[in-house]
Amino acid sequence: MDTFETFRKFPTLALAKEKALLLNNKGIETKLTDNLPPVDITFSGNTLQNEYEIKIQQSKFEQAEKILEQEAEKEIQEIDKDYYLFQFSDDELYEILLKSDEWNAFDCALANKILIDRGKPVDAALIKSLKNERIKQLEKPEENQKPWIIAGYIFAIFGGLISILIGYSLMTSQKTLPNEKKMYSYSEKDRAHGKIIFYAGIVSAVFWLLIKIFNSNN
Repeated sequence: MDTFETFRKFPTLALAKEKALLLNNKGIETKLTDNLPPVDITFSGNTLQNEYEIKIQQSKFEQAEKILEQEAEKEIQEIDKDYYLFQFSDDELYEILLKSDEWNAFDCALANKILIDRGKPVDAALIKSLKNERIKQLEKPEENQKPWIIAGYIFAIFGGLISILIGYSLMTSQKTLPNEKKMYSYSEKDRAHGKIIFYAGIVSAVFWLLIKIFNSNN
Protein backbone atom coordinates (compact mmCIF):
# COMPACT_ATOMS: atom_id res chain seq x y z
CA MET A 1 0.00 0.00 0.00
CA ASP A 2 1.34 3.43 -0.97
CA THR A 3 1.59 5.39 2.30
CA PHE A 4 1.49 9.15 2.81
CA GLU A 5 4.88 10.56 3.79
CA THR A 6 6.15 14.07 4.51
CA PHE A 7 6.96 15.78 1.21
CA ARG A 8 7.63 19.37 2.31
CA LYS A 9 7.68 21.45 5.51
CA PHE A 10 6.65 25.10 5.60
CA PRO A 11 7.10 27.95 8.12
CA THR A 12 3.50 29.20 7.78
CA LEU A 13 0.11 27.60 7.39
CA ALA A 14 -0.79 29.96 4.54
CA LEU A 15 2.20 28.87 2.46
CA ALA A 16 1.54 25.20 3.17
CA LYS A 17 -2.10 25.58 2.08
CA GLU A 18 -1.04 27.41 -1.09
CA LYS A 19 1.29 24.60 -2.17
CA ALA A 20 -1.18 21.91 -1.13
CA LEU A 21 -3.86 23.55 -3.30
CA LEU A 22 -1.44 23.68 -6.24
CA LEU A 23 -0.73 19.96 -5.93
CA ASN A 24 -4.42 19.14 -5.47
CA ASN A 25 -5.28 21.03 -8.65
CA LYS A 26 -2.70 18.91 -10.48
CA GLY A 27 -4.34 15.70 -9.30
CA ILE A 28 -2.10 14.90 -6.31
CA GLU A 29 -3.92 14.19 -3.08
CA THR A 30 -2.36 15.92 -0.07
CA LYS A 31 -2.65 15.81 3.70
CA LEU A 32 -1.78 18.91 5.71
CA THR A 33 -0.59 18.38 9.28
CA ASP A 34 0.81 20.45 12.11
CA ASN A 35 0.88 17.85 14.83
CA LEU A 36 4.55 16.91 15.12
CA PRO A 37 5.20 15.40 18.59
CA PRO A 38 7.04 17.90 20.85
CA VAL A 39 9.54 15.27 21.95
CA ASP A 40 10.39 14.33 18.38
CA ILE A 41 10.82 17.99 17.43
CA THR A 42 13.35 18.45 20.21
CA PHE A 43 15.32 15.33 19.35
CA SER A 44 15.51 15.90 15.63
CA GLY A 45 16.59 19.51 15.96
CA ASN A 46 13.50 20.82 14.18
CA THR A 47 11.83 24.04 15.22
CA LEU A 48 8.36 25.47 14.96
CA GLN A 49 9.45 26.95 11.62
CA ASN A 50 8.94 23.46 10.22
CA GLU A 51 5.61 22.85 11.89
CA TYR A 52 3.36 22.65 8.83
CA GLU A 53 3.82 19.58 6.65
CA ILE A 54 2.42 18.47 3.32
CA LYS A 55 2.17 14.71 3.07
CA ILE A 56 1.60 12.86 -0.20
CA GLN A 57 1.90 9.30 -1.43
CA GLN A 58 5.53 8.28 -1.85
CA SER A 59 4.96 7.26 -5.46
CA LYS A 60 3.94 10.88 -6.23
CA PHE A 61 7.12 12.52 -4.91
CA GLU A 62 8.83 12.90 -8.30
CA GLN A 63 5.68 14.21 -9.98
CA ALA A 64 5.12 16.72 -7.17
CA GLU A 65 8.74 17.89 -7.41
CA LYS A 66 8.27 18.66 -11.11
CA ILE A 67 5.04 20.55 -10.45
CA LEU A 68 6.69 22.79 -7.84
CA GLU A 69 9.73 23.33 -10.07
CA GLN A 70 7.53 24.38 -13.01
CA GLU A 71 5.60 26.78 -10.78
CA ALA A 72 8.86 28.23 -9.48
CA GLU A 73 10.09 28.82 -13.03
CA LYS A 74 6.98 30.92 -13.73
CA GLU A 75 7.44 32.95 -10.54
CA ILE A 76 11.09 33.68 -11.35
CA GLN A 77 10.09 35.73 -14.39
CA GLU A 78 8.43 38.26 -12.07
CA ILE A 79 11.01 38.33 -9.28
CA ASP A 80 12.22 41.68 -7.96
CA LYS A 81 15.99 42.20 -8.18
CA ASP A 82 15.94 43.20 -4.51
CA TYR A 83 15.16 39.58 -3.57
CA TYR A 84 17.68 38.45 -0.95
CA LEU A 85 19.17 35.57 -2.97
CA PHE A 86 20.73 38.05 -5.39
CA GLN A 87 23.02 39.08 -2.51
CA PHE A 88 24.22 35.50 -1.92
CA SER A 89 27.76 34.46 -2.84
CA ASP A 90 28.35 31.68 -5.34
CA ASP A 91 29.22 29.26 -2.52
CA GLU A 92 25.99 30.12 -0.69
CA LEU A 93 23.97 29.53 -3.85
CA TYR A 94 25.66 26.18 -4.42
CA GLU A 95 24.81 25.28 -0.82
CA ILE A 96 21.14 25.90 -1.59
CA LEU A 97 21.38 23.39 -4.43
CA LEU A 98 23.20 20.98 -2.14
CA LYS A 99 20.56 21.29 0.58
CA SER A 100 17.57 21.63 -1.73
CA ASP A 101 15.44 19.61 0.73
CA GLU A 102 15.70 22.52 3.19
CA TRP A 103 14.65 25.18 0.66
CA ASN A 104 11.50 25.75 -1.32
CA ALA A 105 11.38 25.01 -5.04
CA PHE A 106 11.35 28.71 -5.92
CA ASP A 107 14.61 29.52 -4.11
CA CYS A 108 16.31 26.43 -5.58
CA ALA A 109 15.27 27.38 -9.11
CA LEU A 110 16.33 31.00 -8.59
CA ALA A 111 19.71 29.98 -7.12
CA ASN A 112 20.25 27.83 -10.20
CA LYS A 113 19.36 30.74 -12.52
CA ILE A 114 21.57 33.26 -10.70
CA LEU A 115 24.58 30.95 -10.92
CA ILE A 116 24.00 30.43 -14.64
CA ASP A 117 23.64 34.21 -15.17
CA ARG A 118 26.97 34.65 -13.37
CA GLY A 119 28.58 32.17 -15.75
CA LYS A 120 29.06 29.49 -13.10
CA PRO A 121 28.85 25.80 -14.03
CA VAL A 122 25.47 24.29 -13.24
CA ASP A 123 24.44 21.21 -15.18
CA ALA A 124 22.46 18.04 -14.61
CA ALA A 125 25.56 16.07 -13.61
CA LEU A 126 26.53 18.68 -11.02
CA ILE A 127 23.02 18.83 -9.55
CA LYS A 128 22.93 15.04 -9.34
CA SER A 129 26.32 15.00 -7.64
CA LEU A 130 25.19 17.62 -5.11
CA LYS A 131 22.02 15.71 -4.33
CA ASN A 132 23.93 12.45 -3.88
CA GLU A 133 26.32 14.19 -1.50
CA ARG A 134 23.36 15.61 0.42
CA ILE A 135 21.78 12.18 0.77
CA LYS A 136 25.06 10.84 2.19
CA GLN A 137 24.96 13.61 4.78
CA LEU A 138 21.33 12.96 5.68
CA GLU A 139 21.93 9.22 6.00
CA LYS A 140 24.15 9.86 8.99
CA PRO A 141 22.36 9.34 12.35
CA GLU A 142 21.42 12.40 14.40
CA GLU A 143 24.24 13.13 16.82
CA ASN A 144 24.47 14.19 20.48
CA GLN A 145 21.59 12.22 21.99
CA LYS A 146 23.51 11.65 25.25
CA PRO A 147 21.62 14.36 27.22
CA TRP A 148 18.29 12.77 26.29
CA ILE A 149 19.54 9.28 27.09
CA ILE A 150 20.65 10.45 30.55
CA ALA A 151 17.34 12.26 31.07
CA GLY A 152 15.46 9.15 29.98
CA TYR A 153 17.15 6.97 32.58
CA ILE A 154 16.58 9.58 35.30
CA PHE A 155 12.88 9.92 34.49
CA ALA A 156 12.59 6.13 34.41
CA ILE A 157 13.55 6.10 38.07
CA PHE A 158 11.26 8.90 39.21
CA GLY A 159 8.03 8.18 37.40
CA GLY A 160 8.38 6.58 34.02
CA LEU A 161 5.88 8.45 31.83
CA ILE A 162 8.31 10.98 30.33
CA SER A 163 10.95 8.29 29.94
CA ILE A 164 8.46 6.23 27.92
CA LEU A 165 8.10 9.12 25.46
CA ILE A 166 11.84 9.69 25.29
CA GLY A 167 12.59 6.00 24.86
CA TYR A 168 9.91 5.53 22.21
CA SER A 169 11.19 8.49 20.20
CA LEU A 170 14.81 7.32 20.36
CA MET A 171 13.78 3.79 19.46
CA THR A 172 11.37 4.42 16.58
CA SER A 173 11.92 7.89 15.05
CA GLN A 174 12.49 7.74 11.30
CA LYS A 175 13.21 10.24 8.55
CA THR A 176 12.42 10.22 4.84
CA LEU A 177 15.33 11.19 2.60
CA PRO A 178 14.91 13.21 -0.63
CA ASN A 179 15.27 9.95 -2.59
CA GLU A 180 12.21 8.62 -0.67
CA LYS A 181 14.32 6.17 1.36
CA LYS A 182 13.22 5.81 4.97
CA MET A 183 15.69 5.18 7.75
CA TYR A 184 16.03 5.48 11.51
CA SER A 185 16.96 8.93 12.79
CA TYR A 186 19.33 7.69 15.47
CA SER A 187 22.26 5.30 15.65
CA GLU A 188 21.84 1.64 16.55
CA LYS A 189 23.48 2.31 19.92
CA ASP A 190 21.10 5.19 20.72
CA ARG A 191 18.10 3.10 19.63
CA ALA A 192 19.26 0.34 21.98
CA HIS A 193 19.33 2.85 24.84
CA GLY A 194 15.88 4.03 23.75
CA LYS A 195 14.52 0.50 23.97
CA ILE A 196 15.90 0.06 27.49
CA ILE A 197 14.54 3.46 28.56
CA PHE A 198 11.12 2.68 27.06
CA TYR A 199 10.64 -0.61 28.89
CA ALA A 200 12.25 0.69 32.08
CA GLY A 201 9.77 3.56 31.98
CA ILE A 202 6.86 1.15 31.69
CA VAL A 203 8.12 -0.91 34.64
CA SER A 204 8.71 2.24 36.65
CA ALA A 205 5.25 3.64 35.86
CA VAL A 206 3.59 0.40 36.93
CA PHE A 207 5.72 0.27 40.09
CA TRP A 208 4.83 3.78 41.19
CA LEU A 209 1.17 3.22 40.33
CA LEU A 210 1.09 0.15 42.57
CA ILE A 211 2.79 2.12 45.35
CA LYS A 212 0.16 4.83 45.02
CA ILE A 213 -2.67 2.29 45.11
CA PHE A 214 -1.11 0.55 48.13
CA ASN A 215 -0.72 3.81 50.04
CA SER A 216 -4.27 4.89 49.25
CA ASN A 217 -5.60 1.63 50.71
CA ASN A 218 -3.76 2.14 54.01
